[in-house]
Amino acid sequence: MKNILIALLGLVLVSCQSKKSDTEDDETVVEITDVNLPMDGFNYQESDPEAVVIADKVMTAMGGRKAWDETRYIGWTFFGRRQLLWDKFTGDVRIEYLDRDEKLLVNIHSLNGRALVGTQEISNTDSLASYLKKAKSIWINDSYWLVMPYKLKDSGVSLFYVGNDTTQTGQGSFVLQLTFENVGDTPDNVYQVWVDEESNLVTQWAFYESSENPHPDFITPWDDYQKYGNILLSGNRGKGQLSEIKVFNEVPKEAFTSFESVNYND
Repeated sequence: MKNILIALLGLVLVSCQSKKSDTEDDETVVEITDVNLPMDGFNYQESDPEAVVIADKVMTAMGGRKAWDETRYIGWTFFGRRQLLWDKFTGDVRIEYLDRDEKLLVNIHSLNGRALVGTQEISNTDSLASYLKKAKSIWINDSYWLVMPYKLKDSGVSLFYVGNDTTQTGQGSFVLQLTFENVGDTPDNVYQVWVDEESNLVTQWAFYESSENPHPDFITPWDDYQKYGNILLSGNRGKGQLSEIKVFNEVPKEAFTSFESVNYND
């Protein structure tokens, strides 16, 4: 309970705006404008209050929780391999490989959908289920590489404050560590993220396949933030790039039901 109270205090401090009333005693009125509520299943009990406050600052710097929640369609290309379109509201995802003729249409909640390999639509029930399971795993991986800073208080996450450090480019940063329980395809993974002390943006990410690994499997920058719609997203991962990032207010419904090319990029 103590952790929760401290964390909520941090929410108010970083997510509020103050204004003075016109009364003679010059009373200050505090308005909560963008509280970053956690997803169901976020582990407040184990998380560090300092880490929770920093996570809320990250959300504010990225555009705010309200802007993130209201963002519906996001499209991007993952490392030049495949193009994705995601409907955050419904869970519908379209995946098109760029290096082979394969298209996957899946709802990540129901695991219903379609798969096209070459010119053949997969109709066998077991084969289709395998392709749709793969499609969800692709979405889990590829979307995390794009929107991880918005998911610091996600379901199954415990968040810890490691301390202060500099990135590989010398930026002073707060370092957070994320562990996972019963979520995703790889719950044994451990992540560390560097949050810039001035901008409050994530600028570096370290990946550990397991908590038993003494050294990260890789460290990558999180650079070149740009505004898309009302949120910030970064596509520069050093040796790899997330490109053609776009946010849409509307897309044709056929984008998630038809294998035919759909013009949703304009």
